[in-house]
Amino acid sequence: MSAFSRVVAYAPPGVTGLGLGVVTGVFAANGVFDLRPGLPVFDLTICARRTGVLRTDSGVPLHIDRDLDAFGTAELIMVLPGTGFRQDRDDDLLNALRAAHRRGAIVAGHCVGSFLLAAAGLLDGLDATTHWQYADEMAAAYPEVTVRRDALYIDHGQVSTGAGATAGFDLSLHLLRTHHGAAVANRIARNLVTPPHRAGGQAQYLDTPVPPGGDDSLDEVLGWARENLHRRLSVDQLAARAMTSRRTFLRRFRRATGTSPQAWLTTQRLHNAEELLETTELPVEQIAHRVGYASAAALRDQFVQHRGVPPRDYRHTFRHHRP
Repeated sequence: MSAFSRVVAYAPPGVTGLGLGVVTGVFAANGVFDLRPGLPVFDLTICARRTGVLRTDSGVPLHIDRDLDAFGTAELIMVLPGTGFRQDRDDDLLNALRAAHRRGAIVAGHCVGSFLLAAAGLLDGLDATTHWQYADEMAAAYPEVTVRRDALYIDHGQVSTGAGATAGFDLSLHLLRTHHGAAVANRIARNLVTPPHRAGGQAQYLDTPVPPGGDDSLDEVLGWARENLHRRLSVDQLAARAMTSRRTFLRRFRRATGTSPQAWLTTQRLHNAEELLETTELPVEQIAHRVGYASAAALRDQFVQHRGVPPRDYRHTFRHHRP
């Protein structure tokens, strides 16, 4: 889990304004959000195949002063979505992306930006995701890739893909959490007024978490559960708080979060534990009790299972990375 600081966003023809907003909102050193004090400062570069004027999807001209040479020093490359994604696959671009990947750069793409990663062969033999409207097209064009239509984002370590639109925020914040820790990701998410982490089933695969229209009563229950992670929370307690039957609650919960109450609570407890490990001197035993585990050993088992390292190793890693 090495930290990155040099971020390059590749802007294709017709790059979306939302895609640009995602990378500048999360990684830009200066902006309308006061994100930097006490946080890592990222060196963000926006590049294209060639320098000059590039028009966004809405026709707004964007001046680009870096070309594909910017890939040469990038530690993280974010491939942005654009209207020209079907044609934007020339050899120079694909070779530059492959070379950066071979060198060890993290490569990520969301929405139709995932198509470029597939064209470069970086997703062969892997699960990947894209905007749900283009999932069938991607599966047909790249049969070596297993397209997960219901995934919010999928992380394979050095290669990651995300779904459409605001899933770019989820993927970017996930990469921050993985490489810079929960405290950094949570603080930037708060400044952006966006959820710090939307989670689902497995560690590398996260289900679509938000149903159409939302559910205010369930939102209240989820908020209450986050504030009471130290308690032994049962499905019946949560259903009673939502004033519904157990069966109805389970159906609504899975529709809203993409997972079960137990898996969701485990994710919330681990995220809370991560932030406490990074930002406090509390003993692991005390952190375990605060987030709802009976002992440090129980927390350790969950941490190793879901994060791959024990809590003390996690604390050492992200204490070292903190600015």
